[in-house]
Amino acid sequence: MGDLCYFAPFAMEPVFSEIEARWKKKWEELHVNRVEEDSSKPKFYVLDMFPYPSGAGLHVGHPLGYVASDIYSRFMRMQGFNVLHPMGYDAFGLPAEQYAIETGTHPADTTEKAIKRYREQLDKMGFNYDWSRSVKTCDPDYYRWTQWIFLQLFNSWYNVESDQAESIDSLIGRFERSGCEAWNQFNPELHASFTAEEWTRFSAQRKQQILMHYRLAYLGLAEVNWCAALGTVLANDEVKDGRSVRGGHPVARKQMRQWFLRITAYADRLLKDLEGLDWSESMKEMQRNWIGRSEGAWIDFALKGSEEKKIRVFTTRPDTLFGATFLVLAPEHEWTESITTPAQKKDVSEYLTYVKSRSDIARQQEKAVTGAFTGAMAVHPITAEDIPVYIAEYVLAGYGTGAIMAVPDDDERDRRFAEKMGLPIIRVIDKGSDENAQIGDKSGVLINSGFLNGLQVPEAIKAMCHELSKRGAGSAKVNFRLRDAGFSRQRYWGEPIPVRYEVVGKPDSRFADDAEPDDIPYPLTEAELPLRLPPVSSFKPSGDGRSPLANSAEWVAKGYETDTMPGYAGSSWYYLRYMDARNEQAIASADKINYWQQVDVYFGGAEHAVGHLLYSRMWHKFLFDIKIVPTAEPFKKLVNQGMIQGRSNFIYRLDPNSEELLYPESLPRVYAGVEVFDSCSEAGSLDVFEEKLASLIPADLPKSVDAWKWTPLHVDISLVKDDLLDMDAFRLSGPGRDTARFLINDAGQLRCGWEVEKMSKSKYNVVNPDEVIAKYGADCFRMFEMFLGPIEQAKPWDQKGIDGVSKFLRKVYRLFFEESGSPRTFVPGSATQADCKMVHKTIKKVEDDIRKLSFNTCISALMICTNELSASACSDPELLRSLALLMAPFAPFSAEEFWSAIGGQPSVHHQAFPKANEEYLTESSFQYPVSVNGKVRAQIVLAAGIAAAEAQEAALGMEVVQKWLEGKPVKKFIFVPGKIINIAV
Repeated sequence: MGDLCYFAPFAMEPVFSEIEARWKKKWEELHVNRVEEDSSKPKFYVLDMFPYPSGAGLHVGHPLGYVASDIYSRFMRMQGFNVLHPMGYDAFGLPAEQYAIETGTHPADTTEKAIKRYREQLDKMGFNYDWSRSVKTCDPDYYRWTQWIFLQLFNSWYNVESDQAESIDSLIGRFERSGCEAWNQFNPELHASFTAEEWTRFSAQRKQQILMHYRLAYLGLAEVNWCAALGTVLANDEVKDGRSVRGGHPVARKQMRQWFLRITAYADRLLKDLEGLDWSESMKEMQRNWIGRSEGAWIDFALKGSEEKKIRVFTTRPDTLFGATFLVLAPEHEWTESITTPAQKKDVSEYLTYVKSRSDIARQQEKAVTGAFTGAMAVHPITAEDIPVYIAEYVLAGYGTGAIMAVPDDDERDRRFAEKMGLPIIRVIDKGSDENAQIGDKSGVLINSGFLNGLQVPEAIKAMCHELSKRGAGSAKVNFRLRDAGFSRQRYWGEPIPVRYEVVGKPDSRFADDAEPDDIPYPLTEAELPLRLPPVSSFKPSGDGRSPLANSAEWVAKGYETDTMPGYAGSSWYYLRYMDARNEQAIASADKINYWQQVDVYFGGAEHAVGHLLYSRMWHKFLFDIKIVPTAEPFKKLVNQGMIQGRSNFIYRLDPNSEELLYPESLPRVYAGVEVFDSCSEAGSLDVFEEKLASLIPADLPKSVDAWKWTPLHVDISLVKDDLLDMDAFRLSGPGRDTARFLINDAGQLRCGWEVEKMSKSKYNVVNPDEVIAKYGADCFRMFEMFLGPIEQAKPWDQKGIDGVSKFLRKVYRLFFEESGSPRTFVPGSATQADCKMVHKTIKKVEDDIRKLSFNTCISALMICTNELSASACSDPELLRSLALLMAPFAPFSAEEFWSAIGGQPSVHHQAFPKANEEYLTESSFQYPVSVNGKVRAQIVLAAGIAAAEAQEAALGMEVVQKWLEGKPVKKFIFVPGKIINIAV
């Protein structure tokens, strides 16, 4: 029967674990999943978002997308495509480093252990990954090329004329020929102007400072949450109310020099190229919103008393300029301190102290109006009137220019600020009688606005932009909400940034006093890559704002960067490395990149809509610009699988209702089930349980209702069966629970509450796929996950339905094997017409639905087909071969067993998908409902294509129809082919 005909007899029931182990070994021996480039076949690239390997391993929610991509990739292989379906590990990250700090275990060790665990779990599920192409981002052989891409970004700038990245050498050539006068358009925020002759006289350090304003990977300033007590920078979610979540220490906002990627240069392309992608409209809209393209104008407001300083703002409403009555700077604006007058120094200083304790999110959500007057006055560019300059937390330094012109007539925040500070409000927009008009909606007619009076808003915008340009005070401009991507992490477990500083600064030099640091970074050569992570004595932050790498004296002495790359660095290009994973000369050979081109279908969670996908698209476009990849986009089609949610259980714990009243350690904890809690709530007090609680609450503690509360507490679902808590097991499940007291129902049970929510360790509702597979088999697990519902929808994990899928698989098994475990006797040519129609209809249905990614309906169709074939005891080998082939994408182990039993060779997974015979798809007859006066009274089977007159004769000839006609003449006979017959009398 060939190399893969390898079944073994089983008594009565198949042992799927043995089937799976046997075929897994055979696949490994024969490299069934190995993929090579083959120009004779069309290529197809299916990709999963690779996982971050945590020590907890996979739960049943994680493989949902993997199963879907596996089905699709197997199907496309059977359609004749050369399919690449790889898998790897996003192995750098904060969790491993935090574990290292707590335990002293090296992140490499914990990561490698987690990877091994993931590989074991993934192998159990029968995925067709080509493991010879696997990557892990923490491998120096991999991150060498992440560092290489960073160097290309560092050595490139974005030419807006050619609309692509170019070598920094081409920019240097421009400076050498004509200075920067003609090229300031590329970075209008660079307040510098020099001739070609001046450029040649600049020091090497000054040249590098200027070029840093153009490089696609550059050092810049960013606001960070600095906790001096912990000696580290904290993420926003590590700060609450101006203090660190860990330890409650004060946190201040400080400017720190960090690495950035100039993703804003690609904003227009990232936006425009979305249109050609086969992504959901909701996903595209999330990216559009994040990019946030807006048309407006930049406007310069001269500072009174200064010949040089001008405050530049960007506004989408230049038409409202006559209504601008004050300016607001972000408190962190570079000019805040220098323009503040002596009389206002105290107020501004106190306000800055307040703002430094606030996160950007808190500042944006703040309802109260806060701010401080700087004492400075700006000059209105049209009216020449003086307008005051304030600072306020609702303006952020990282958005736009960090300054706004405030128009209280057409902006709600500006209006509230003006009312609080007693500033004038000039009405400039007349909304007329439009009841639906809202503030800021770009509708209405301009009033009190000089030459704009009487114009509608769109015309007024154009007129004002023209006037500003004529005066040299502004110009039309397209702006984006998108900010440059932060690329520095003050962590150890990440890719080292391949630069060195020739002038090494002081230990605290990360915190910038100005925007032009003395220590200039210089790129390493390609020959120096990979720059490997060094051993360090401590994984804790250095204490001065730098990462743990600053703890390595040798590393610092060599001038290497102490920040590391963020998690998204390695994941922004990993799909390219799969194309040629072992190449030591390039990220992948040009031939292989040109063969695989781009990802055809990408499966992953919608939570990566912005971060990962946006960064990957930017990296890919950059690589396209420098001729590394042949396509402008990395992912042609995107499929977002829904989340498998967990069914959580919870009980209630009795707790003091105040922080002052502590629960004595000597007092046993009191727990109640949902029934007891509900009756307590209905009673409105604890009096219902007075007798039970009396013995539990010490005499010296208050027994009033207000002194106590019930706190919901998640319990491990492994301690629960049918929502009833195993109280003995609960007592053994954690410290302090051994003396637990339970308020139970009349049946002596403690019934848990339940809810469907995200599956996570914190909810104690995680289901381990290993346990499900051990009980039901991998194929049953795979099919059950798909059978839960449409791939893109969220659905709860409810294992009650898995028995039905298990019974289905066993029913299919019995079509190929006797109860003894031996293959059945197959009889060629024994198929009935009904069996043929059923199988070929199923082929058509399954093929169509796989293409639509409707996997749950495919399984339904296979179940119906199996029931029909079982009922007729089908033994025709051709039909059963088709059934085995249909099962192959969904149940790869079982399908291999079925294929071998019927004599198929070599592997079912190297076969073509069956073709539906049109002869069996065309109905030769149709069963019509026959209605009399609109009510169905009979059924009649008529030949397909029957004429209306013949249909009428047949229907009227039925005895049951004559009965309902009651001898009355037929007024109208309605015949809709393939639908209905209706007789009106």
